[in-house]
Amino acid sequence: MRLPTPLIALAAVLTAAEPAHAQAVASSANLPRVVIPTTRQPIQPAPRTPAAGNRLYPWRQNITATVFWIGEQPTQNNPTPNCKSSWDQNWMGNFGGYDNPDPKARVACHTTSDFRPKGFIPKLNPFYIALPYNDVAGWSRHKPEAAKVIPWFSRVNPKPGKTVLKGRWVQIYHGGRSCYAQWEDCGPWVTDDWRYVFGNSPPKNRNNKGAAIDISPSIRDYLGLQSGEKCHWRFVEASQVPYGPWKKYGPRGGGVTPDGTDFESKRRYLEYLKKLRDEQYSRTGGSGSYSRN
Repeated sequence: MRLPTPLIALAAVLTAAEPAHAQAVASSANLPRVVIPTTRQPIQPAPRTPAAGNRLYPWRQNITATVFWIGEQPTQNNPTPNCKSSWDQNWMGNFGGYDNPDPKARVACHTTSDFRPKGFIPKLNPFYIALPYNDVAGWSRHKPEAAKVIPWFSRVNPKPGKTVLKGRWVQIYHGGRSCYAQWEDCGPWVTDDWRYVFGNSPPKNRNNKGAAIDISPSIRDYLGLQSGEKCHWRFVEASQVPYGPWKKYGPRGGGVTPDGTDFESKRRYLEYLKKLRDEQYSRTGGSGSYSRN
């Protein structure tokens, strides 16, 4: 039976699209595979969409990371103390104390989903980072390029001198895992490298093996990512951040009791893991073949 002319045309379009689809699938195979936090999924090429919740930002790949912490004192490799941040003059006080990086002084447990200093319950998210750009040039104005290079600047529409970077979420990938963290300080070493942070240029810093992202001790412990090692990172919208230890403490967290017990957060985390398990079971047809934790 001869197909109607419109159906013949549609079949021709679909046939012509197959090579392009195959090429797109092949090119995406080289991108990082993400664990959030217990399953792997391939990262797809990032489309540009007007809706913030659907936007995917590009990965910055093979970036040298260094570990820093709230309360860190100046050293030869880090001449700036971290009791203050670029946007918080009482960063250590607002966090709740010294974020001791010594592994013996930390809670780091994937089973309980707890990553924090032992000595106190943090009042801010212990999953924090620094990137080498500051959008403000004083209390009353932004840097001249800020409105042009920061993708979400116009959506925030800030008052003069009000940062649009503090608290922004990023996804970090290393060693088969990924975690989420918030941008809370500027560095390492430079604060004007917008071409790297928001563009396609390599980092301008050459110190510490060209380090271009600072990570907190909790990120180090969660990912097993040590100073001088490489990682991938990208910006994500807040609506795209799944529940995990990066949402357990601070203003966006579920809250804890004075002894550190966090029943609501544990309940939500277990529900999240159950959902991931059920989704994986559906994909594998009950074969029992699960991705790495």
